[in-house]
Order: sequence, then structure tokens, then C-alpha cells
Amino acid sequence: MDLNQIKQILDLVREHELSEFEIEHDGLRLKIRKDVNGAHVVTLPAPVVPAVVMPGAGLPPVLAAPAPVPVAAAPAAALDDEAAADTEIELAVVKSPIVGTFYRSSEPGAPPFVDVGTTVKKGQVLCIIEAMKLMNEIDSEYDGEVANVYVENGQPVQYGERLFAIRTR
Repeated sequence: MDLNQIKQILDLVREHELSEFEIEHDGLRLKIRKDVNGAHVVTLPAPVVPAVVMPGAGLPPVLAAPAPVPVAAAPAAALDDEAAADTEIELAVVKSPIVGTFYRSSEPGAPPFVDVGTTVKKGQVLCIIEAMKLMNEIDSEYDGEVANVYVENGQPVQYGERLFAIRTR
């Protein structure tokens, strides 16, 4: 995967407003996700293929060429290195069990049930999803800390859509 291909992937992610995208190609894993502020965070872990690390081992030039790509893109990953290491530890994703409208609080003007950084316990209410005029409380299935909120208040959600990421303990 060369730099132009990575740029094309970033353009597609922006164009289709994806919140997260992950691809693995020829031993290189590229993970792109939006942070809380909506900015894209690119994570490029070290290549797992030792052949790329040792270009002088009689490899054809075509196989040795991708080695500079992770080096060129590594500064973007290094900026958020500590946060990326934290997200790789153990993130549990809470998904919507129904189609409806997502609400972070019990009523307009009330504080949200949880924010990023809030410690939650199994069974604690995270949000409400309104479906057919019924308010359905969505409870946490995990103990941990809220790492990300994927949906804005008042937005429609689909079945299986990601709502929260929780750093489990």
C-alpha cells in the first residue's frame, strides 16, 4: 500500500462520512476513526511482516518498496500514540438494539446520563432510544470508563449501530 492509496482511502472515508474504517493489506493494518471532536485519527501499527523490515534479504524490489509508507505515516500515529495504546487495550462497543432516536439525557436540558470519561457499571443507563413513542433505556453491559460517544443527541440510529465505546476494567 503506497501513500497515494492511503490518501484515496482517507478521501473515501471523508466523502462517505464514516466514523471508523479498518483495512489490512499485505501485512499492513490501517485503522482510521474519528475522535470526539470529529477529526480523523490514523493508526498504523508496526508492520507484522518481517520481510518488509529486512529489504536486503534477497527480496524483489517490489516487496521492499512498501517499507517507507509506514515510516512516512508514522508521525500521524505518533501524535496520538498514548491514546491509541489505550484504545487497543480493551474497548467494548455498545450497539443499538433497536431503530429509533438517540437521546443522551432523560429530558431536554437535563445532564447526559454519561459523558466521555464517566465511569460506568454493568446495568447503568447510558442513553435512551425512542422508538414508536416508547422510551427504551439502554444499559451498559460492561464495567469501565466511557471512551467515546459515537452518536449526537437527537440523531436517528439503526439496529446494530455503535453508540458508545467503553474501556473495560
